[in-house]
Amino acid sequence: MGSKSRKKPKNLAPKLLQIRKALGLTQSEMLRRLGRDESSQTARISEYESGAREPSFLTLLAYGRVAQIHVEILIDDEARLPDKLPSDFDFARYKQKL
Repeated sequence: MGSKSRKKPKNLAPKLLQIRKALGLTQSEMLRRLGRDESSQTARISEYESGAREPSFLTLLAYGRVAQIHVEILIDDEARLPDKLPSDFDFARYKQKL
């Protein structure tokens, strides 16, 4: 019994590359900004940017925070990145107070 593959965003990989380049970061620097261990995931950024691998939701959230954009902009093919990155989206404004 198989399952249908889910629809993947077509523009995600180019958006991730655009974010890193707009921020002027190397792949290693991007890993650090995403809070990832560089030694174990050096090739991941390249795979994300080429579309060979899709980042997890938590990684997409980290990208959104680094670029200061809403995650929906990353995953919605009809949405485009802001002209200026990092943007001015304020995540703290939406954090739940416990």
